[in-house]
Amino acid sequence: MTATVAGTSRRRWRAPKYALALPSIIWYTVFFAAPIAFIIFYSFGTKDTSKLLPVDLGTLSTASYKDVFDATFFTTFKATLRISVTATLLCLLIGLPVAYFAAFKVSEKWKAIILAAVVVPSFTSFLIRTVAWRIPLAPNGTLSKFLMDMNLIGENGIQILETSLAVQIAIVYNYLGFMILPLFVALDRIDVRMREASKDLGAGRVATFFGVTLPLAGPGIIAGVLLTFIPMCGDYVTATVLGGAKGNMIGAMIASQFSGAQNWPLGSAMAVLMI
Repeated sequence: MTATVAGTSRRRWRAPKYALALPSIIWYTVFFAAPIAFIIFYSFGTKDTSKLLPVDLGTLSTASYKDVFDATFFTTFKATLRISVTATLLCLLIGLPVAYFAAFKVSEKWKAIILAAVVVPSFTSFLIRTVAWRIPLAPNGTLSKFLMDMNLIGENGIQILETSLAVQIAIVYNYLGFMILPLFVALDRIDVRMREASKDLGAGRVATFFGVTLPLAGPGIIAGVLLTFIPMCGDYVTATVLGGAKGNMIGAMIASQFSGAQNWPLGSAMAVLMI
C-alpha cells in the first residue's frame, strides 16, 4: 500500500522533460525571438512620423528593402566588414601570444594576475572605455604630442580622431579580452605530455607549436573569432563616438535610422539584412 502511494506521488509530481529548459525558452522567446519578429514585421511597413511609433503597418510594402540597396549602404557595409575582419585578425595576433604566455610560461599566481588584467577593464562601461580614446587620438592628444616630441610630425598634430583608423584601434581594444579568454582556456587544457612527446620525437619549438599546440587550440580560436567578429559587425558605439563620417559602420547607420531619421522601416530592413 505504501509503495503504491509513493509511486502515485512520484507520478503526480513528475515534471515534463523540458521543464528545466522552460525558463531559458521563455527568456529567449521574449527577449530574442519576439524582438526579431517585430523587426521583420516593421521592415515591411512605411514611415509615418505622426504616430508614437513612426511606422505605418496598415499597408505592407517592400519599399524599404529597395531603398537599402543603394551605394551608401553597400559602401558602409564593405567598410564594416573590412574593419571587423581586420580587427578580428589583430585580436587573434595579439591575443594568441598573450594566451600562450599565460598558459605555458608563468606560474599559477601570474596566470591569475594576467587574466585579471584582461578582465578588469570590462568592469568599466563600454561607452566610457570608448570615449576615453578621444583623449589620446585627438590632434593635440597624447599620441600626437609623443610623435611631435619624436619630430615625426608637425606642430599641427595628426588627425586620427573621426577616421576609420580611430575606430579600428578602439574596437581592437574593446574586444581583445573576448579573444584572449577562450584562447587561454583552450591552451590551458592541452596535455603537456603531448607537447613533450613532440619534442622527444625531434620536433623543435616552432614545429611543436604549429603541429601540436595550434591545432589543439582550434576550438578556442573559433570561439574567440565568433565572440569578436559577430559583435564587431553590429557595434555602433565605437563608430558613433570615434568614427564620424569617415569611420561610419553599419551598426551606427542602423541606429541613426531609428533615432535621428525616425525611419524605422528602413532601419529594420537594414537590421534584417545584417542578420
